[in-house]
Amino acid sequence: MAKTKSQPVDWEAALAGIAGGNAVLENAANHDICSNQTDGVMTSKRIPIDASTFSKKGDAVMARNKNQPGIITANQKNQSVDWEALLAGINGGKTIVEYTANRTIYQQGEPADSIFYLQLGKVKLTVTSQHGKEAIVAILGAGEFFGEGCLAGQMLRVSTAVAMTDCTFARIERTRMARMLHEQHNISELFVTHLLSRNIRYEEDLVDQLFNSSEKRLARILLLLAHFGKEGRSESVLPRVNQEHLAQMVGTTRSRVSHFMNKFKKLGFVDYDGPMGGLKVHSGLLSVILHE
Repeated sequence: MAKTKSQPVDWEAALAGIAGGNAVLENAANHDICSNQTDGVMTSKRIPIDASTFSKKGDAVMARNKNQPGIITANQKNQSVDWEALLAGINGGKTIVEYTANRTIYQQGEPADSIFYLQLGKVKLTVTSQHGKEAIVAILGAGEFFGEGCLAGQMLRVSTAVAMTDCTFARIERTRMARMLHEQHNISELFVTHLLSRNIRYEEDLVDQLFNSSEKRLARILLLLAHFGKEGRSESVLPRVNQEHLAQMVGTTRSRVSHFMNKFKKLGFVDYDGPMGGLKVHSGLLSVILHE
């Protein structure tokens, strides 16, 4: 499996084997293949929304039209999946590792020879440009994979992974993981669902970056970090997620983040808890995203 990953795939031949449920269509140029009234996967048109349409999808918080069919995410489908138990069956090629906070797991540009499953803690993924500018592209929690690009022929790491807290994770060699996915179809199906869920989240992040103001992007990031999903509930965000981190995630300056955080605090949407300055996010912050 690992040896053939980078070879071109004849998808037309592969899809020709589908016995039903497929159709060959011919569309003229500039003709909509799908629209927000049908699939609603991605659109630049504003959709009227209210609080009841704002749902938690996996770890992503997003708004959707009431008339749109719900998308089943990996987290929704895999609620009963015990990845630790499944991965426990791997004999050889796997190592359980413990890292302390602020320790680098791997760096951008290093050989990509393994995949990681986070069992405990928080990990941030960052990307650094040639000019030294750094951006946080994701903050991962327990139950998530990272470094999976090596399974698709990625020879070098495209990001840096750093433990934000004390972490425990399983490191699985690329060849061993590829062999398991090839031999155990039930696990490969679950893993593909996980990757599709991650891809949906990246699409949501891209749309958010393209169409929303920095204030709305910050509000969304805070709700995501707080795992918002239950009305009237406030949850702690990691004390280690400071305003510089937030600026890197939102794609704006630290001064702008500071301005909006002070505004949110005055409105009662966020507050700081305890001597460690742990941030609490309240459900009222949702109004910032829903406001036109």
